[in-house]
Amino acid sequence: FPIQVGQLSRFVPAREAELTREGIKDGTMDIVVGTHALLAKGIRFKELGLLVIDEEQRFGVAHKERLKELRSDVHVLTLTATPIPRTLQMSLTGVRDLSIIGTPPVDRLSIRTYVSEFDTVTIREALLREHFRGGQSFVVVPRIKDLAEIEDFLKTQVPEVTHVVAHGQMAAGELDRRMNAFYDGKFDVLLATTIVESGLDIPTANTMVVWRADMFGLAQLYQIRGRVGRSKTRAYCYLTTKPRAPLTEGAEKRLKVLGSLDSLGAGFALASQDLDIR
Repeated sequence: FPIQVGQLSRFVPAREAELTREGIKDGTMDIVVGTHALLAKGIRFKELGLLVIDEEQRFGVAHKERLKELRSDVHVLTLTATPIPRTLQMSLTGVRDLSIIGTPPVDRLSIRTYVSEFDTVTIREALLREHFRGGQSFVVVPRIKDLAEIEDFLKTQVPEVTHVVAHGQMAAGELDRRMNAFYDGKFDVLLATTIVESGLDIPTANTMVVWRADMFGLAQLYQIRGRVGRSKTRAYCYLTTKPRAPLTEGAEKRLKVLGSLDSLGAGFALASQDLDIR
């Protein structure tokens, strides 16, 4: 097709990124696919006609303000599995048109979800079960400083599995190398922060362990859980909290909702519950 397509993100080499920016400015670039980098102040579109936003819940207030600057006469399509309360309210009140895709892919199974305090024996068994059935696992923590504690747990309590660590403060090349190594099946477990929240599609990874699940938002947890169960294999998700640590009322409600909504296509119902909680 006679269409120029470009890409813009931190993984794109500087020279290629500059050519893409020039193409956006002079109109020679027909379609550009990118991350938040497309919302930088230096980006100028010659004649933007259609804006498609995937994973809309990942965009903050500053990004939304920047989007408003682009929107004067632009058609906008936003996509999300978990609409944030503000977006949902705008749709329900008629400010935005709303379409719901409620049909899951063929043969897709629901994800078995468990909410409990972090138990060494339970998590060890979960990771080993996945390992011995030939699959891979994710272990997600809320903060970079939590990585060392959980990595020590993996080394001492589950030495049978290999693991790799990934977080957003790594150099782009190193992060890319580690993620690709996990994707290629070179490691059994990916220990990471919330960078795994969206964009990963690894059919062989079907066990998810979340440490300190009480520190995540409801939409975040739903997105994280959605990293597993992306094939015909039954997937498992363990939402764990710190042993003997009291939870806030909001955290208890969020975990209770996610534990009860483990059916396929529950995103809209979950977003409605999130709106009610707030």
